[in-house]
Amino acid sequence: MICTGADTNYFGIESISQNALPMKSTGEALTIRNTILENYEKALNTYDKLEAESLLNIVIVGGGPTGVELAGAIAEMKKYVLPKDYPELDFNIMKIYLCEAADRLLISMSDFSSKKSLKYLRDLDVIVKLNAAVKAFDGRQVALDNEQIPTQTLLWAAGVASKRIDGLPENIYGHANRIKVDRFNEVQGLKGIFAIGDVAYMEEDEYPKGHPQVAQVAMQQASLLAKNICRYEQNKQPIPFHYKDLGSLATIGRNRAVADLPVMHLKGFIAWLTWLFVHLRSILGVKNKVLIFINWAWNYLTYDQTLRLLLKPKPKPKDAVAPETAHN
Repeated sequence: MICTGADTNYFGIESISQNALPMKSTGEALTIRNTILENYEKALNTYDKLEAESLLNIVIVGGGPTGVELAGAIAEMKKYVLPKDYPELDFNIMKIYLCEAADRLLISMSDFSSKKSLKYLRDLDVIVKLNAAVKAFDGRQVALDNEQIPTQTLLWAAGVASKRIDGLPENIYGHANRIKVDRFNEVQGLKGIFAIGDVAYMEEDEYPKGHPQVAQVAMQQASLLAKNICRYEQNKQPIPFHYKDLGSLATIGRNRAVADLPVMHLKGFIAWLTWLFVHLRSILGVKNKVLIFINWAWNYLTYDQTLRLLLKPKPKPKDAVAPETAHN
């Protein structure tokens, strides 16, 4: 069984892989928060307006749900939270950019949701640049085709790619290193080896370029594959996989969201409540659900995001010795 997921895709741009901040894990999310707060601390101690602008500006690359939600969240921080935490800073000079190489946002969602998300972001003063592919980032400036944006914070949410596995033949890999599988999630040409989730590339009539790399696909594939393995053991025919799209959601800040459901499109406050319900429902345990709901309610009423604490892992000493070695 192969279910290794996917990692950040930098599209072979070395300067971006070295200097951009990805967001695919809790650790990377903490790094983003720490970097933003540290840059604002530096901005407090500089008298150079251009340097301060570079420290305050944030560029987000990728107009999918992750990029759109990041842009909306940071725009609300700029409006409600950061001025209280850093009253000495002039946040009027701070600019938030969202760069997307395609001609619209939320390319995997409906045109309705795309247009509404664009409006919501512009209402929050996010500078949205469409048809804008990022070429390089040296840690101080983001290079587009015909523009340089001064920033020391580039958040990369532009796509994912799977990692190749040693020992597997080259011909099984498709776009972005996804493993080609049949309708039963069996790797093409490799009997008894299965792949599911982000790493699997399966074509259906409705998805000629493969399924979207979202959690619902992986969950549905895993559930069916478990049943099919039992059917294999009973010498029964396996059931081919068909992805049932339960809908897509994206939130763009407080009271702003879009939802593509099987029967309708939602926007605004209703879509935002739907987003909250779906995410709260996925939390395990009643206690966790209650605590998270209380935390969300407090944040909603007070605009208090508790962003001030910097959390960093303790660095491992260079001369550290493994425990089993130390006793030799």
